[in-house]
Amino acid sequence: MFSKTKMENQRSHVLMPVLLSACAIPISMLFWFVNVAYSTFHPDSDNHFEEYLVISPWRWLAVVLVPLFVAFWGLKKKSIDITGAILGFFMGFILTLTSYTHLACLFAFFISSSKATKFRSHKKRKLEADFKEGGQRNWIQVLCNGGMATQLALIYLLDVGCGERPIDFDKNYRSSWLSIGILGAFACCNGDTWASEIGTVVGTSDPFLITSRKRVPRGTNGGVSWVGLLVSALGGLLVGLFYYFTVLYTVDTAVLQVAAPQWPVILIGGIGGLVGSIIDSILGATLQYSGINENRVVVERPGKGVKYICGRQILDNHSVNLLSSVAVALTLPRIANLVWP
Repeated sequence: MFSKTKMENQRSHVLMPVLLSACAIPISMLFWFVNVAYSTFHPDSDNHFEEYLVISPWRWLAVVLVPLFVAFWGLKKKSIDITGAILGFFMGFILTLTSYTHLACLFAFFISSSKATKFRSHKKRKLEADFKEGGQRNWIQVLCNGGMATQLALIYLLDVGCGERPIDFDKNYRSSWLSIGILGAFACCNGDTWASEIGTVVGTSDPFLITSRKRVPRGTNGGVSWVGLLVSALGGLLVGLFYYFTVLYTVDTAVLQVAAPQWPVILIGGIGGLVGSIIDSILGATLQYSGINENRVVVERPGKGVKYICGRQILDNHSVNLLSSVAVALTLPRIANLVWP
């Protein structure tokens, strides 16, 4: 019985890539044929956009296959539910279509944050009233974490087209601004996830409230620690690192030689992760209710036996994540423009 089950699992692992390819290849080719037909019947398009009208079949294959793979992987690992997988597929489609660097940011966030969510989950179960095994994300969480980045990617597609470009505010201001905004949105979400999921269960001392420096129980909205701030910067650095290596491997060497240096994007990612975590903590400490119940578990709603800690019941965790990513996505390009060599 054991060997039969094992053989069936091995067979499913072999068949999965085949099934994904069987779905992705015809869909991607359909997109490519429509794209070629459009460019053929509209030859008088604007020259600025005409260069990007005909998208290669390889990119169409990637925009279908990669999001499908990530969605199935997330479902298998129970990192997302079916609603999150469906919305995540469409977000991945847009991000991959615009630039592989944007896909790299999504990939860095999704994989590392999923791992961070499962880190020492037995301790989080004791701290969180609404703890969910595996941290499955639904469509609301996916939207709040990736919505701002996807919106900027749509603007990138309409304004710049699709394709990879180096960060250079002198030569490619609009594409650089939008790409740094997308990087910032994901760095913010990743930094905050690392801070809350890793910083909460590492160390022995209780965190302090970011607005008053008063010691609060672990899991309190707005509670931070030095370890949490450090790992939030590291989470953002990882997103920047993924972006950096993708630029090096996808942009033509001749273009990179005359462009501005690309290594600062790693540091910009770290800044986005740290600043995003701080903004999230400030919003959580002031506009998100935190209390502790009789079981010494932090809750987000007042009730019988709940002792008030901080905040007001105005925003929930999803709203805080969304507002933080919007704030970082809109401010980080300006910071990058000022400090870029």
